[in-house]
Amino acid sequence: MKDLWGVLARQRDYRLMLSAGLISLTGDWLLRTGLAFQVYVLTGSTLASGGLLLASFLPAVLLGSLAGVFVDRWNQRTTMIVTNVLNAVVLLPLIAVHDASTIWIVYGVVLAQSCLQQFFTPAEQSLVPLLVNSEQLVTANALNSQIRDLARLVGAALGGVLAAAGGLTLLAVGDAVTFLAAVVLVAAMRHRQERPEPKEETAGGAIKRLKEEWTEGLRLCVAGPAMRLFFVFCLVTGVGEGIMSTLFAPFVSAEVGGDGKVYGLIVSSQAIGGIVGGLIAAAIGSRWPAATLWGVGAFAFGLIDIALFLYPLASDSVIPAFVCMIVVGLPGALTVAGMMTVFQNLTVDGTRGRIYGAVGAAESVAVLLGIAAGGLLGDAVGIIPILVFQGLGYVVGGLVVLSRRRVLVARPEPLLTV
Repeated sequence: MKDLWGVLARQRDYRLMLSAGLISLTGDWLLRTGLAFQVYVLTGSTLASGGLLLASFLPAVLLGSLAGVFVDRWNQRTTMIVTNVLNAVVLLPLIAVHDASTIWIVYGVVLAQSCLQQFFTPAEQSLVPLLVNSEQLVTANALNSQIRDLARLVGAALGGVLAAAGGLTLLAVGDAVTFLAAVVLVAAMRHRQERPEPKEETAGGAIKRLKEEWTEGLRLCVAGPAMRLFFVFCLVTGVGEGIMSTLFAPFVSAEVGGDGKVYGLIVSSQAIGGIVGGLIAAAIGSRWPAATLWGVGAFAFGLIDIALFLYPLASDSVIPAFVCMIVVGLPGALTVAGMMTVFQNLTVDGTRGRIYGAVGAAESVAVLLGIAAGGLLGDAVGIIPILVFQGLGYVVGGLVVLSRRRVLVARPEPLLTV
């Protein structure tokens, strides 16, 4: 627990940022869960519910890499404050939604929030290495991963309750309060980082510079063997995430024999495993090289995934599904903490935002491809074979990372001087 104490007790700014993230992410899950419920209640259409997923994904694909360019130009703390304030403001139109005829407002709000998220997330991830010591970076990234699971567990439960109690108005107010609370916490941070004053230039010059920085971010995603490995791993696991999001509910229903209640409990157990795994990863993470955490975590994650999807061939019990979903939390937390630490060590401040945004955009495309592949191949090939295939992606990816540890451990020269 020494590592946890060193980060939480001694790094005041990081503690404030972590607390702000927990509160705002809880609000995100509150709104996401409540909106999914409320949109279906108002429309009775699964197609309308699916539109929420599209509205949330499009900005990541179309805006993510470009947003990272601006994040590199702006002060990260200020960017986080402004985006949180704007997130609270764009929620207000939800108050006007009362029936299916105004459901388009919901899509507009979700689209706007997803656009803002493309600026907030790279700013947050770029700021973490500036708030903690290099030896504390793995622990800090593990804690970041853990609060996401905690926020998911708490926010999803509250979202259903608030949707039933007060509809979209209560959901909007509740989420807005979390964003404003996060603003107060981030504003209390003492970290100050000045960016160079922008040079005066013509509109044509500004557009040219923006294009150059944007294309540079795309190039840096695959600049050098270490970044190429990180990029490809994100693509492979992004496809796997899309397959999981499409086929996991059918797997529980058709292969495990569970109903909606069982499905909900299994999904919740994943969050519980993530919370416990995040704590363990934060406590022990700094004792291992980040690349080793990444490789071992991904390899173990894939093996547990495969065991989860194969066990129905030998047993009708739902208990192994719960056990696997809880146990997979530890290697999942190790993977995320190790990956993010390697990424942060491979990049420098001033380039991190554009690289993170470009990788995130490519990963979102991979998720969409995984969703399409899962939907098409699930019926044609079978649910279990496709889910096992995505688990193999983690196994092979983990082995490749472990075989390339020397490339990942050695910190290269900055990819771009700013």
